[in-house]
Amino acid sequence: MLASRLGDHARARGAVVPTGALLRYRNGQPATYRRYDLMWKRIGRQLPWVAAQGVTTHWLRHTTLTWVERHFGYGVARAYAGHTDRRGPATTTYIKADLHAVAAALAALTGQPHPLAVEQRGLPRSPT
Repeated sequence: MLASRLGDHARARGAVVPTGALLRYRNGQPATYRRYDLMWKRIGRQLPWVAAQGVTTHWLRHTTLTWVERHFGYGVARAYAGHTDRRGPATTTYIKADLHAVAAALAALTGQPHPLAVEQRGLPRSPT
């Protein structure tokens, strides 16, 4: 359901699904880093623990990627993050994950089905 709603949002705001920026203003322009910064400041004023913990979009990304790496491995975390560069140790050239593995990680993390996730038994569950 989450992936479906995010896809609906992206299409309604003119994103090129699945490659375009997901979160967008009503006029179709992608949300900027500045917009995210302002959003987290506003949230931090309402929820003091957000400000105290320094929660940001990057913080959420780091936490999510750490969870994916621990449960699905480095290759899936790298693909989940969208890292396609070839820098790093030579062995990273051989560590790859496809879109279905990334979708399976997202489904496990959110507890929501994903249309591209390959049916797998024994997938780790999100700590939520």
